[in-house]
Amino acid sequence: MSDGRVAVGQAAVDQLLEVLDLDPTGEMTFRGMSPPVGPQRVYGGQVAGQALVAAGRTVDPERFVHSLHGYFVRPGDPVEPIAYEVENVRDGRSFSVRRAVALQHDKPIFFMSASFQRAEEGLDHQVTAPLDVPMPQDVPTMTDRLSRYPERLGIWGQIPRPIDVRYVGEPGWVRPGDRPADPHQRVWMRIDGKLPDDPLLHACALTYASDLTLLDSVLSAHGEVWGPGGLVGASLDHALWFHRPFRADEWFLYDCLSPSASGARGLATGRMFTTDGQQIASAVQEGLLRRVGA
Repeated sequence: MSDGRVAVGQAAVDQLLEVLDLDPTGEMTFRGMSPPVGPQRVYGGQVAGQALVAAGRTVDPERFVHSLHGYFVRPGDPVEPIAYEVENVRDGRSFSVRRAVALQHDKPIFFMSASFQRAEEGLDHQVTAPLDVPMPQDVPTMTDRLSRYPERLGIWGQIPRPIDVRYVGEPGWVRPGDRPADPHQRVWMRIDGKLPDDPLLHACALTYASDLTLLDSVLSAHGEVWGPGGLVGASLDHALWFHRPFRADEWFLYDCLSPSASGARGLATGRMFTTDGQQIASAVQEGLLRRVGA
């Protein structure tokens, strides 16, 4: 369905699935495209998600990705195709390791290492999920939030929305002065439609979503906002660990905070929990943050 301006719901999810469905160009090489309408730079979660698709397609499907570590080295051009080259670093008895490089104009824009493991039994524990957080149905929708700030709509009014994002506190794109400082940036998320059952695809979708709000926790600690009168930023690196089976098309709480910011860089950490309190993933990201004028 659509709200008259942008694709939302299953229509937007189907477009996301097309973006993640890379074209093979060789045994270990693939080609990806960006959405026809998007930001001036390729969204970091997109290139990370596509790189994981490329890496995962060269691994035994019985081995599930448990971690990835990536660096953003150049801004991506959303008009140009992205070439993905995968290196088979190792296939062991329990683990497979791959390195994927995303290239445009023969230069890397992103590179990533990912590790995959066959299912095993072992110790099991986790931290407790936050207890003082309202459930997603009790949190304003993105449409509700944007209706208060039409001047901040910008690109949100043009690009598809495959992810249902519901901020527990104030988001980073409100007007300067409208955001109280909060050490936590908590957001409920889910893919806003039905995904196929392929676990790799759910991991890639979660990777795509993990870059949306993580760095905003650095600004939240100071009550700062993005854009005029606030700051601009760019992801420098991104790491993600997958702990337990999950579905990216079911609600998860993304609980983010920033332990440090200095030297025009901010560090953000995030934990993802299902509605019943299972920790499914953890993320860490460092980003470049620079103040801009009003």
